[in-house]
Amino acid sequence: MHSGRDLGRSRALNQSEGTDIRAGRPERVGENLNRAMDRAMAEDRRVTLLGEDVLDPYGGAFKISRGLSTRHPGSVLGTPISESGVMGVASGLALCGERPIVEVMFGDFLALCFDQLLNFATKSVAMYGHRVPMHLVVRCPVGGNRGYGPTHSQSPHKHLLGIPHLALFEVSQFHDNVTVLSNLLARGEPCVLFEDKSLYARPMYAAAGVESAAVDELFRFDYLDPDRQVARIRAEGSAGTGTVIITPGGTFGRALAAARELFLGFETDCQILVPSRLYPLDLEPLLSSLERAERVCVVEEGIAGAGWACYVAGRIHDRLWGRLRERVVVVASRAGVIPAAAHLEREILVQAETIRDALLEAARA
Repeated sequence: MHSGRDLGRSRALNQSEGTDIRAGRPERVGENLNRAMDRAMAEDRRVTLLGEDVLDPYGGAFKISRGLSTRHPGSVLGTPISESGVMGVASGLALCGERPIVEVMFGDFLALCFDQLLNFATKSVAMYGHRVPMHLVVRCPVGGNRGYGPTHSQSPHKHLLGIPHLALFEVSQFHDNVTVLSNLLARGEPCVLFEDKSLYARPMYAAAGVESAAVDELFRFDYLDPDRQVARIRAEGSAGTGTVIITPGGTFGRALAAARELFLGFETDCQILVPSRLYPLDLEPLLSSLERAERVCVVEEGIAGAGWACYVAGRIHDRLWGRLRERVVVVASRAGVIPAAAHLEREILVQAETIRDALLEAARA
């Protein structure tokens, strides 16, 4: 006899394999994330999702977990509003061999559970005299341009850089989250998966077996490495010797708009590199593009100063010193509290024109 939980797992596994949720249109990023968690819970009873308001019928603040508690009633746990408590429970589950996924409703609230991440989850991998696998994934909606104001719009990547045994990833339209989440759950160390809120309704470009495809009428994408960790987007016929823009998935759309304008208006050849793993960054797949570039630009939405873009620029500088033709251009949001008013928010956060103007200024220098 099967339990209700086992039947839910069997039903979800069959659904994730055989049902086309796209209904004749490209799958959206939010749907892809939902399918990734659905598949993970169907395949492994150790996988659980914990978070505030993740249960049906609400299904999470951005509806990413919608339907999961119905299909996996024993694997989705609604929690009180206590990020520190949720992270503590999840860390304990990971220490016991479970594979929890935590949804922090807004990435800003990582500040409320930072101690659990810094001093318990990551340290537990190495502080007991032998390596202890900690299969823990923390999902964080991040980013602005939605009018959510100062405490619901930040990109807190910089605060998590450099922590031993903590890996940082970011969702993109080019990296299938079924594969990404499976890899994160198997790493054996805590991982943070940043999800730019502006991406949830965007189409996925990644698809099983697809190695190259059109993004629009001008740009195509492929992958720099066999593992598809770094997506490359460039104009048809690009020689790859112009400007290379490195950006996480959340700011890709703005980087693409800037590249389009530079290509059409200034005949500037730009290619865009979108890594899945942000930290520690594997520079090797990027080198073939970086070594031939006239100019390198690193873009992030985080506030300027000691952030991810500076970290990447420093890595490139150390590796390619003597070959770089110019300094690495760093583009980040202005230092300041993020306003709720749309016109003021745009002035603080990185926009397509911010990237365009920074590259034009570097070309004139």
